[in-house]
Amino acid sequence: MSACGSRQQAAPASNAIASSSTDVTIPAGSRGIETTAARSQPIVVTIAAPARIVPDPARVIRVFPPAGGRIITVTVHPGDLVRKGQVLATLESSDATGALSDYQKAQADLNLKQKALQRSQDLKDHGALSERDLQQAQADFSMAQATLAAAAARLQYLGVNPNAPLKQLDVFAPRAGAILDTGAAPGELSKALDAAQPLCTIADLSEVWAEGELYEKDINAIHVGDEAVVELAAFPGKQWKARVANIGYALDPVARTLKLRVVLPNPALKLKPDMFATIRLTAVNRTGIVVPASALLTSGQQSYLYVRKSPDTFARRLVTVRPVDGSLVEITSGLAPGELVVTQGALMLRDAGS
Repeated sequence: MSACGSRQQAAPASNAIASSSTDVTIPAGSRGIETTAARSQPIVVTIAAPARIVPDPARVIRVFPPAGGRIITVTVHPGDLVRKGQVLATLESSDATGALSDYQKAQADLNLKQKALQRSQDLKDHGALSERDLQQAQADFSMAQATLAAAAARLQYLGVNPNAPLKQLDVFAPRAGAILDTGAAPGELSKALDAAQPLCTIADLSEVWAEGELYEKDINAIHVGDEAVVELAAFPGKQWKARVANIGYALDPVARTLKLRVVLPNPALKLKPDMFATIRLTAVNRTGIVVPASALLTSGQQSYLYVRKSPDTFARRLVTVRPVDGSLVEITSGLAPGELVVTQGALMLRDAGS
């Protein structure tokens, strides 16, 4: 297939030679003329995808109070760093008061059932109580234990300390991270899970995403696992090297782009959510004929170069080109692989042929 492709490229090159060649002959031994062979090689294309920094959704927690009530204090603000278990807010809650009351009732009932069981056991030991009545007392004590355990678990879930002097509901941080925003203020009534906004949002930013937009024309050239370089407007000259972690499946019907994700470690927390970034990707998507950019000359809208035909004879050749990078250009028509093109001294040949 490679050989066939070469023959197909050579044919149009010959036609271009016939229609656009102009021979220039220079004196034998002239200096300053340097040539290099046109070569066929894979064309490496750099794709720049606009992006922004976003937190990993699996590392973002929206904190709602476990019960409704009036907010007394909010102890955190956007931008704060919190540790797991830190108090975020304090509420006065009827739900918490009711749960505490249930716990105290269950505790008192357990004490009563425990004493009744001790009396029943003593009476049974002296033959004054039947086995059935003793079993009933044991069952009542077991039920009282279960009721107290359930009431204690509810207090723990609500964050109420039954031994604390102030019977208030504390909301604790479920994980360490940065406070992205807060949605409540002292004096407000919170409706627990029915609230429109959470008390606050906590994000673990030790690892973040650079989420980019890959244009439709570049989708076939990029694959999961490809190397990527991320640059941020906030840190000129600094680069983060990573690999493509995910390419989306849903194309934006308006922008004609696909989501591209690169995962970046962020131990120093320098990368902030919504920072602008650029993801640079390198793709090899075709094979072409390349020559040094120094071989190319222009005249109006036309591009041309000089090809060596003999030691002292050079042919001016019209070509069509496509840029590759700063040092190479791709010749899409007008030249065949292996032909010697002038890289130094082309201006002298142009003057000699004019």
